[in-house]
Formats: sequence, C-alpha cells, structure tokens
Amino acid sequence: MTHSPLTREEKGRRTQEAALAAFVSRKAEIDEMLARLQALSEDHFWRSPDEVKWADVGTLGHIAERLAEITAFVFGEDA
Repeated sequence: MTHSPLTREEKGRRTQEAALAAFVSRKAEIDEMLARLQALSEDHFWRSPDEVKWADVGTLGHIAERLAEITAFVFGEDA
C-alpha cells in the first residue's frame, strides 16, 4: 500500500492547523498567568498593611518593571 504524496495545499492546511493549535495553547498559558497575577494583586500580593516592608516594595517594583517590558514589547513601545 503506497501513500500518495501530500499536495502543497494539504501541507499548507496541516501546517496552519498545527500553528493554530500551538497558538491557542500558548494563549491559554498566558491567560492562566494573567489570571494568577490578577488574583494575587486582588489579594494585595499576600500582604496586609501591617506586614509591608521595603523588600515588598522592591519585589513589586521588579514585577512592574518586567510587566512594563512585556507591555512595551507587545505594543511596540520603547521600554
């Protein structure tokens, strides 16, 4: 039993389907990360006002810097 070679159109369709599946998977990963960050923010990053120290401010500053880099990359802005 021999298989006929795939046509250019069939190869293109399969490639596009694979790309779409990978895209949807990556988007789901990003959505999950964003949901976790949003929940953490709503919980004040696990800190009550009486617990906040300068190290916590530094941690939030680092998070803000990384998110600013990502935002600038996504929207084509200078970081």
